[in-house]
Amino acid sequence: MDIPGNLIAALPPALTGAPPLLLAAGGAIVLVMIAGMIRGFLPLTGRLLGFVGNVALLAVFALTVVRFVHLDPTFDSLTSNIGMPSQTVAGGETRIPLAADGHYWIEARVNGVRQRFMVDTGATITALSEDAAAAADIRPDPLRLPISVRTANGEVEARMARVGELRFGSIVARDMDVIVTGSTGGLNVLGMNLLSRLKSWRVEGGVLILSPKHPQKAADTPS
Repeated sequence: MDIPGNLIAALPPALTGAPPLLLAAGGAIVLVMIAGMIRGFLPLTGRLLGFVGNVALLAVFALTVVRFVHLDPTFDSLTSNIGMPSQTVAGGETRIPLAADGHYWIEARVNGVRQRFMVDTGATITALSEDAAAAADIRPDPLRLPISVRTANGEVEARMARVGELRFGSIVARDMDVIVTGSTGGLNVLGMNLLSRLKSWRVEGGVLILSPKHPQKAADTPS
């Protein structure tokens, strides 16, 4: 539903820029307060408003938790159990089940440092967040010019770098180009420049199956 422009203009500046979940939480709290005020002389209406307000607060809390779990790759204790099933190795192939958020997530080690990647077949090159690159001691190459990367928010600048080793499941990629960018919100993306190194990759029954040309001894799943 569209909100009339004059209504938006009438709101205080602090509210117009507030996140929707924060506004929803504020509205739910107001409902609970009103319910408490009128319960004495309108008990039925008061109980109804109180119920609606409490349900809204619970919904806001649940949405906040889900959003945090799916978007924050450092929230390891929950993401390993909620919506991100573990990868396995069978017959030299690495198998990644589809997560509840509709993406394929890989647990990998970059230069020995644990990182989580989202597989994106639409990405030409693998991308590391600035924090992930720093943790793995990967520095942008000063001799290579920055490149422009197209994102949902428009074009952003990224720096080229090189990964010594990226390892997960039965797959090891060495001396691989990546981009380092601060525009992903901490997200690491596994792109086609790694998938193209494989013997094959396919999706069967909601499972992404990666078959390397030279299967390595199964890497321990990071814990």
